Amino acid sequence: MGRFLMIDIGAGTMDVLWYDSDTGRRFKTVLRSPVWRMAEQAAGHGDLVVVGGEMGGGPVTAALEARAQRHRVSITAEAAHTLNHDPQKVAAMGLEIVDRQAAGRLIAAGTPSLTLADIDALQVRRILEALDVPLALDAVAVCAQDHGMPPQGVSHLDYRHGCHAAALDADPSPASLLYRADEVPETFNRLRTIAADAARLTAGAVFVMDSGMAAILGASLDSLASANRDIMVLDIATSHTVAATLRRGEVAAYLEYHTRDLTAERLDALLPALAEGRLTHEEILAGGGHGAYTRRRVGFNRLGVIVATGPRRALARKCTLPIVFGAPFGDNMMTGTTGLLEALRRRLGLPPIDYI
Repeated sequence: MGRFLMIDIGAGTMDVLWYDSDTGRRFKTVLRSPVWRMAEQAAGHGDLVVVGGEMGGGPVTAALEARAQRHRVSITAEAAHTLNHDPQKVAAMGLEIVDRQAAGRLIAAGTPSLTLADIDALQVRRILEALDVPLALDAVAVCAQDHGMPPQGVSHLDYRHGCHAAALDADPSPASLLYRADEVPETFNRLRTIAADAARLTAGAVFVMDSGMAAILGASLDSLASANRDIMVLDIATSHTVAATLRRGEVAAYLEYHTRDLTAERLDALLPALAEGRLTHEEILAGGGHGAYTRRRVGFNRLGVIVATGPRRALARKCTLPIVFGAPFGDNMMTGTTGLLEALRRRLGLPPIDYI
């Protein structure tokens, strides 16, 4: 029993859920994603020293590359992973990779600095204070997307697919992708960085999880879905979309796409094929997606429900498929944090939670 904090770090928002398992009380908030706040700080003028670790890229990468065209931007190897895991590609963007000691000397000499991090412990404490809840936590769980650090010659999409496929082959529950801080595979550098930063909070334990798997688990707990044996869930987020078929809570198949590349017509074609086990990883990659995984065929006609969640779920409104709109734990924006809480509940052996 205890107090738990769940944080879902996406491309558009950072969703926060605080839960007290003794009383069942919960408080929540949705904030702007750290990548946008960090991108604004990176977009200034003058020389800059960038430290910290790997966080979400996108706008941050674009802002730092643009600044490096006009000013001297030095970055440590750890922070450079935000831009690319290949240091030569980071250098080609115009940034100078330096060691920590050199970065420290530049900062001591007066060069402004920027610390890259998905989790800002001070900000999280302020959020908890604003929610008027205790700062002491029994556990904190954070999810984000991490492609892993693939070996030379392997694409990050193939590598991410392989890591998740191996995990689900061993244990098809999406909760199997929840890692305690000391269990995070070496390859998931962003998640390891998040775990280290979250350790600065007043928490008894820290856990991290892939955001796609957290969303799949969270959507499956929606009241429209949980009463059915065979379901499909669809989380349409700001940057990425995941769809999965589940049988009795186990992932049968899933796919992942950039949301910007999806249309209602594309979803109408993809979702039945996913349920029928007709999608291959290679086919989804060729079509512009992130990949697909199939463990077993559920069958489209056997689906009890197709539940859509996520901030951009309105995309599914134009589909011809019988899609319903869910709200896990009573809030469409809490899909990922609900999945985190359920994965944490199972891991810690807590009593079942009614996610109405």
